[in-house]
Amino acid sequence: MMEKQASTDPIGVVLLNMGGPEKLADVEPFLFNLFADRNIIRLSPFPFLQRFIARRIARKRAVKSRKSYEQIGGSSPLARITADQGRSLAKQLVPHGSFLVGAIMRYWRPRAEVTLEKLAASGVRRLVALPLYPHYSKATSGSSFKDLQRAVAASGVPFEMAVIKAWPDQPDYVAALAETIRQGLQGFGPREKVTVVYSAHSLPVSFIVEGDPYLDHISRTIAAVERELGITGKLCFQSRSGPVKWLTPSTQDMIRELAGQRVKNILMVPISFVSDHVETLYEIDIQYRDLAATYGMRLERTAALNAHPRFIAGLANLVLDACRGHGFLPPGR
Repeated sequence: MMEKQASTDPIGVVLLNMGGPEKLADVEPFLFNLFADRNIIRLSPFPFLQRFIARRIARKRAVKSRKSYEQIGGSSPLARITADQGRSLAKQLVPHGSFLVGAIMRYWRPRAEVTLEKLAASGVRRLVALPLYPHYSKATSGSSFKDLQRAVAASGVPFEMAVIKAWPDQPDYVAALAETIRQGLQGFGPREKVTVVYSAHSLPVSFIVEGDPYLDHISRTIAAVERELGITGKLCFQSRSGPVKWLTPSTQDMIRELAGQRVKNILMVPISFVSDHVETLYEIDIQYRDLAATYGMRLERTAALNAHPRFIAGLANLVLDACRGHGFLPPGR
């Protein structure tokens, strides 16, 4: 078979993320977009009722959710951080060819259609889809891939696409996580005993039963980090909502359990989040820290990876490997 000739046209890299409200007025429409997605939760056996029910839920939830965002400055920093990650990634890719990096937010702006239109106007016909979710779930990466494929089909542009499905034990990502944990531990006294707690975004148990690899991917990341650190931690799950059965233990229950074991210091690692947003800045930094304090415990959090240089290097390596594997770049470039 003849090897595909690498083109000199720019390669587009799209960073796939959830998005978040940019002001308090955005909270309700953002939540509507979230709950209207049947990849996350089916609110009715009848698809035509999904948006109607989602609108009612969003209106009700927005009251409480706005209060959370008020405590972290009135908006989500996710779009800004993702843009920073994109600029840093673009710089890393400069020696390897012509790359244009853009962001696509699943439930807010910029949406797939807008980013694809900009990339197409710049001559991009080859795309690398890079989810900022290290661990695959149909509710996160899977939904983003479907949304991207829909937008590509609707664009009328003959994009060729390489998809990076998951990267739970990418070496640079693991090294960056390990570094943040080491730094977090140094924030405690040299003789203080500290329990490392990995807090991941929860998922309905039914997803795992149906074959979703999310939990396995989380376990792979933790195992790789612990091999590098030589210490072990405990896993729990945050951000669950609704009446379905979720992965356990919850982060709140883990804190209470550790209090019962007379633990005094917790270093919490937001294992499934690579960027700061409401789950780190409000749930961990405020809710869980306050809960721990009621039991006389000190809870600190590792820094989110955001634009950590080693993490960005890992993203660059993922992109380059995908490009070589799809013939966008020659081997070794």
